[in-house]
Amino acid sequence: MNILLISIIAINAIISYKGFNDQSFFRKYEFHIGSIRAGEQLRMLTSGFLHVDMAHLGFNMLTLYFFAPIILSEFGDLWFLYIYFGSLISGSLLTYYFHKDEYHYRAVGASGAVTGIIYSSILLFPDMELLLFFAIPIPGYIFGIGYLLYSIYGMKARRDNIGHTAHFGGAIGGYLITLAKKPHMIYDNTQMVVLLAIPIIILFYLHKTNKL
Repeated sequence: MNILLISIIAINAIISYKGFNDQSFFRKYEFHIGSIRAGEQLRMLTSGFLHVDMAHLGFNMLTLYFFAPIILSEFGDLWFLYIYFGSLISGSLLTYYFHKDEYHYRAVGASGAVTGIIYSSILLFPDMELLLFFAIPIPGYIFGIGYLLYSIYGMKARRDNIGHTAHFGGAIGGYLITLAKKPHMIYDNTQMVVLLAIPIIILFYLHKTNKL
């Protein structure tokens, strides 16, 4: 396994474990709108290495373990870091943008970064086969579009504790950074680039028209 990937998984595990056992540490570095607005912008980065529990940590790291090799193989270590951290930050920025007036809003998790890696992988290999509910094989681009549309629904419904906004922001980060690395995809695979952009356009249209 790539040493960089091992390092990121290890850092997530160490910081998350510290947070599991130290509530003051967890509160100090979690994503919290009120604290960020008071000047603690570092939380937009540090919150991406904290998790609620072992299941949350395990799911994110297992997903990263499966998808990261695609980006590492295609782009190498440096651009993997660009996508990982760029997606983490874009997830936090979108969350801040949508929830900036909710001073008590809190969130943690590497989901934004991991979703960025997933969406980048799908953009590169849209026909890759993924298993929906671990059983139903579907093309990657169908999964990607469906997942973001579900995230829009989750953002609108607010019926669970999942950070749908961070997931969506992470996907945007992965999408844009991948196109920055391989701009020729816009011409070589225009249809897929446009298809994967549709949920992003829908999100900002709904926000612009106050329907979200």
